[in-house]
Amino acid sequence: RFLHALNYCMLLPGPEAMQLATYAGWLVHGVRGGLVAGLLFLLPGAAVLVALSVVYLLAGEVPVVQGLLFGLKAAVLAVVLEALVKVSKRALKNGWMVALAVAAFVAIAFLHLPFPLIVAGAALLGALGHVVASGRNGAASVEPAPATPVPDWARPSWPRFLRTSAVWLAVWLAPLGLLHAALGDGHVFSQEATFFSVMAAVTFGGAYAVLAWVAQQAVEVYGWLRPDEMLTGLGLAETTPGPLILVLAFVGFLGGARLSGLDPVLGGLGGALVALWFTFAPSFLFVFAGAPYVETVRHVRWLATALAAVTAAVVGVIANLALWFGLHVLFAEVGEVAFGPVLLAVPALSSLDPAAALIALAAGVALIRFRADMLLVLGAAALAGMVWMMPG
Repeated sequence: RFLHALNYCMLLPGPEAMQLATYAGWLVHGVRGGLVAGLLFLLPGAAVLVALSVVYLLAGEVPVVQGLLFGLKAAVLAVVLEALVKVSKRALKNGWMVALAVAAFVAIAFLHLPFPLIVAGAALLGALGHVVASGRNGAASVEPAPATPVPDWARPSWPRFLRTSAVWLAVWLAPLGLLHAALGDGHVFSQEATFFSVMAAVTFGGAYAVLAWVAQQAVEVYGWLRPDEMLTGLGLAETTPGPLILVLAFVGFLGGARLSGLDPVLGGLGGALVALWFTFAPSFLFVFAGAPYVETVRHVRWLATALAAVTAAVVGVIANLALWFGLHVLFAEVGEVAFGPVLLAVPALSSLDPAAALIALAAGVALIRFRADMLLVLGAAALAGMVWMMPG
């Protein structure tokens, strides 16, 4: 039953860990159970991360805090590399999958193609590949589904689907419309609401897959935070309870603090709330409205093949995230060189930070080679950063 639920949640865009918690609650107690499970999965970590965001805003220039964050940012590079290794082993089963991963890496790292386009392209290639292969060998397109008893509210029902969809679309989209009507399209809260809504609808592949796109948009397009601050947020999110995707609360917080025109703390709290609302509200819609129907197609083989292709492409996207973070962790200056449609990030080698490189290397060896506990590694990296930044 757990694997049945997990496979369903992997079909959905958005944070699959939170969706799995919501699904578990929904399966045993309906919508009320899903709300309790999903919200309590998120709220403790969100509260801690918002509190840390306030500390960063008010005390981020204090040397001891700077040192702690310096160490965390260096260790984050190792954490992303560890994720890349794990996902690669699971997803890249053959040369075709490796080629997809490489193509996705080139598309997002050098051609700067949009993440949603890469996901859609990989899914289409996977589905077409299955059609060609099955036509060649005459394989059936649907596997027999095991007989799994489900409660009444988990059975397909069009009236329930329409009711549930109407309620949760209103929960998601009515605040979006109100923000744009009240504040205008150019206000940071309106921009965040739109951006995180789009992100929630296209983020297949988990947090690491979407963070490169979020970093690119939040840093380079909207100017909500600096590249090193994206690393800071990821380091803070790794140390808090809850899913890694809660880093988006940090992104929303800094954008609201700096661009809302309100008191920085108040504006930051508003930005964090906007980020959380529009990231997670769509997940409740997808689980409550879609679960009974997606369950019925989970054993369609072409769909499974399309999702496997998306997972392979996600490896390339995570590799781009590792490259992006690595350049901004290890080098103080990173420029760009254009060759037609190709954009290459080129670091200034003289700006290499040896302390960051040493902490990142040590963290990588501890996590990947010795499989050390992540919180212990992050704590040691933070301590090393504080010692390095200590005055005198």
